Amino acid sequence: MSESQFGSKAASVEFQQVSKIYGKTVMAVDSVSLHVEAGELVTLLGPSGCGKTTTLRMIAGLEMASSGSIKIGDTDVTHVPATDRDVSMVFQSYALFPHMTVLENVSYGLKISKMKKAEVLDRAESGLELVGLSGYGSRLPSELSGGQQQRVAVARALVLEPQVLLFDEPLSNLDAKLRRQVREDIREIQTKLGLTVVYVTHDQEEALAVSDRIIVMNNAVIAQIGAPRELYAQPVNEFVADFIGEANLFDAQVTDVNDTLATVTIGDMQITIAANGNAVGPARLAVRPQAIDLYDVGEPNSLSGVVRKASYAGSHMEYQVETAAGQVFVVSDAETDRTVGADVCLRFRSTGPVLLPPA
Repeated sequence: MSESQFGSKAASVEFQQVSKIYGKTVMAVDSVSLHVEAGELVTLLGPSGCGKTTTLRMIAGLEMASSGSIKIGDTDVTHVPATDRDVSMVFQSYALFPHMTVLENVSYGLKISKMKKAEVLDRAESGLELVGLSGYGSRLPSELSGGQQQRVAVARALVLEPQVLLFDEPLSNLDAKLRRQVREDIREIQTKLGLTVVYVTHDQEEALAVSDRIIVMNNAVIAQIGAPRELYAQPVNEFVADFIGEANLFDAQVTDVNDTLATVTIGDMQITIAANGNAVGPARLAVRPQAIDLYDVGEPNSLSGVVRKASYAGSHMEYQVETAAGQVFVVSDAETDRTVGADVCLRFRSTGPVLLPPA
C-alpha cells in the first residue's frame, strides 16, 4: 500500500446552528456554525470549558447534538452513531493496548473490519513507515518514548483511511521539545496526504504552528475564525487579543478619524493606526509585548514608565513596566539590559497596535 492512498477520502465537515446541552441547563456548545474544507487542518482553540472538546466529540459521534445539523461530506450524520461514521480520533492518552505490540496496535481497527490478513499487514507497515517507526512493529508500547507512542496512535488512525481525522489535545503529555517535533510531524503528514483534520488544543502556540485556520471558542460560542496570522494581527475582541499570543490592553482615546485611519492618544503618546470601525471617542487598544520598544527617558512621543520586574528568558528579556496607562508587559531581545527601578520610555511599533472593533 502506498502513502498516497492514505487520506484519499478526505471530506468536509459542516455544523449548522449546533448546540449541546447537558441536563436542562448546562450549555456546552451554543448554536455553533462552522465549515472545515476537505484537506484542511482546522484547530479548535480555547480555555478549558469553552466547548472545543464537546464540538470535537460531536464530529466523532461520541456526543449527540441537542439541536442543529452536522454533515461530513454530503452526508448528514447528526444522528449517526460513532461506529457508523468514517472518522478516527487520536486521544491525548494515546489509548494503546499495553499487551499488544506496536504492529498489533496499528492493525487492530483493520482486523476487526475483517480485512484480509495480507492487506492488514501491508497497511499497518505502511502506516508505521509514514510516521517514522519502521522496524518498531515488534516492540511493546512500554518500550517506546511518549513521542513514539503518540506516533503509533497517529498511525493506527491513519491506516483506517478516515474521511476526517480528529486530534484531542494530542501533545499535552509530551515535554516542550517533543511537542514541537510531533506537531511538525502531524502537520507534515496532514499536508502530504491532504487529510481533513480537526485538532483541539488550549495551547495557542501549538495552534498557530499547525493550523490552516483556527476557530477560537469561548463560553460555548465561536469568538473568531481565521488564519493564524489574521487572528494574531486582527483580533476582533479583547478575549481573542489576549488569548492568542497575549496582549497589553489599553484604554485609549480616538481624537480623529480620516478615512480608514484613526489618530489615537494613550497617555502622552499619539499614534496613527487603522480605525477598525471606531469613531472619535473612547476605544480599546491591544498591543503585543514584542511590538513595544524600550528607550531611555526623554524620548519624544512616548509613554513614561518604571521597570518593576525584569526576567531573563534565554532568547529574550521580559519586563513589567508601570506606566500611567497601567502595567505593560514588554518582550525585548536578550541584549536589552534594564534593571528593576529604571526609568524608561515606551514606544509602539507601527505594525504592533490594533484598535479593537467597537462592541
